[in-house]
Amino acid sequence: MATAMDWLPWSLLLFSLMCETSAFYVPGVAPINFHQNDPVEIKAVKLTSSRTQLPYEYYSLPFCQPSKITYKAENLEVLRGDRIVNTPFQVLMNSEKKCEVLCSQSNKPVTLTVEQSRLVAERITEDYYVHLIADNLPVATRLELYSNRDSDDKKKEKDVQFEHGYRLGFTDVNKIYLHNHLSFILYYHREDMEEDQEHTYRVVRFEVIPQSIRLEDLKADEKSSCTLPEGTNSSPQEIDPTKENQLYFTYSVHWEESDIKWASRWDTYLTMSDVQIHWFSIINSVVVVFFLSGILSMIIIRTLRKDIANYNKEDDIEDTMEESGWKLVHGDVFRPPQYPMILSSLLGSGIQLFCMILIVIFVAMLGMLSPSSRGALMTTACFLFMFMGVFGGFSAGRLYRTLKGHRWKKGAFCTATLYPGVVFGICFVLNCFIWGKHSSGAVPFPTMVALLCMWFGISLPLVYLGYYFGFRKQPYDNPVRTNQIPRQIPEQRWYMNRFVGILMAGILPFGAMFIELFFIFSAIWENQFYYLFGFLFLVFIILVVSCSQISIVMVYFQLCAEDYRWWWRNFLVSGGSAFYVLVYAIFYFVNKLDIVEFIPSLLYFGYTALMVLSFWLLTGTIGFYAAYMFVRKIYAAVKID
Repeated sequence: MATAMDWLPWSLLLFSLMCETSAFYVPGVAPINFHQNDPVEIKAVKLTSSRTQLPYEYYSLPFCQPSKITYKAENLEVLRGDRIVNTPFQVLMNSEKKCEVLCSQSNKPVTLTVEQSRLVAERITEDYYVHLIADNLPVATRLELYSNRDSDDKKKEKDVQFEHGYRLGFTDVNKIYLHNHLSFILYYHREDMEEDQEHTYRVVRFEVIPQSIRLEDLKADEKSSCTLPEGTNSSPQEIDPTKENQLYFTYSVHWEESDIKWASRWDTYLTMSDVQIHWFSIINSVVVVFFLSGILSMIIIRTLRKDIANYNKEDDIEDTMEESGWKLVHGDVFRPPQYPMILSSLLGSGIQLFCMILIVIFVAMLGMLSPSSRGALMTTACFLFMFMGVFGGFSAGRLYRTLKGHRWKKGAFCTATLYPGVVFGICFVLNCFIWGKHSSGAVPFPTMVALLCMWFGISLPLVYLGYYFGFRKQPYDNPVRTNQIPRQIPEQRWYMNRFVGILMAGILPFGAMFIELFFIFSAIWENQFYYLFGFLFLVFIILVVSCSQISIVMVYFQLCAEDYRWWWRNFLVSGGSAFYVLVYAIFYFVNKLDIVEFIPSLLYFGYTALMVLSFWLLTGTIGFYAAYMFVRKIYAAVKID
């Protein structure tokens, strides 16, 4: 075990690595070069709201449609409700448009029926955002937040933030208004070319200024052109949900040249305004956790050395036995627990999760899972979990044999289906509710079949393969023999209660990661981009260290109290930080989100339950194997008569 000072060089190395890779990513798609007046396709992704957590397709509302609707083939990003589809916006590279009318027939406005008006009004009151993309770059709304009006331009630039997508509309004095005019601002970077070659351009930013302009203030002609009202004389376009509404859908296009290069065009979306606070919080967590870990390590090491020295004295052995703790249970400490198959199966799934998360975070930290490659993170995580089944099966099979199990085929099936089956069952039930709301967040039937095929066609055979070789391998070598008759366990103190142990063991790992948990929850539930994988990798390392050390301390106290039933207890207690994650999720729901309806609340707590279960498996597995190695180590160091 290392002290806090031993970890300091590694911490500095990780910090330097994060600084070097924070602005670097391997693009998910190749850059597209545009010539003057080349078409730049504007596509729609979805409608989202942090209040309902139910995404909808773009054409679920009565927007103007092109002559032929074409959906883009998507990967597992469909699990987040993305349905990329073409739109009727006509945008040409470096070509301005002052005002253009959409879906206008003979200069007539669009008429929304009462049912359509009611639906649009409902979506506006639910704070829905519209998400578009141009050249795979999401649209953003500029928010200028000036803390000091007299500051210089550089200071003002730092106060500019971007909101993903644009608001569908707004409400004012119990009236509902629709943003029916979109002012697109596209930034391009001119590529360096030879003198005799034509200039090419690349799109590097996509902004929008949504406006609400009533029908009477928009003057349209037969060529689908329109004239915007001057100044602030116009009134917004109201949507009355009790009657038909007439309006124009219009847009304008403005191009600006930018110094931003194509490789850095995502920096605007990934830059966080409170990154300094984030740095301070992470450094604070690192210092506190490593300091406490160093203290725990020194205390445990000194105590163990004293115990082992006393146990190994040849004289006065009887007195030592009377006052000792953990040596007394040497004949029972490796006694197989109840339900060894379930325990080994859960630990196998925990190993599967651990390998998947470690690889995904490390690869993402190196910048190879860029947001520009839509769905790359989710697809990589799913496939990695399937392929890591061979390691999960191997570890489960070897542990099952160590625990004197003999039905390896049933154990392999349990490992391959127990945790994934619970996840699939919860997701299927939630998916039924999402289907009932006609949301695009519902997993399509072909995607569900594909996931089932991956589960039973890839993961299941790999788990069986790993389990077979793990079961055939020599079991873990326990340093002491197990007695035939179990030893009687003395009455335990109140603080040795299992729930008290969970509360005690979960504080330190949760304290190391709760800052990062806020940003992860914001990314999931408030439709933000998460790209702080350098921080996340460091937090993951801290989590592994803190879980391991807390687990060792808890099992040491348990054995000193002459309670040798540590297998299940240690697995449950080591995952104690999952309980705090659940408490934090409830706090986040009450204080940060505006969800009030039943189905969005059900979705939140359903997916939160899956997160807590997965986190419990992960931390429980880390703590279990750390404690198992510790127990084998200390009993191998003492002389057993």
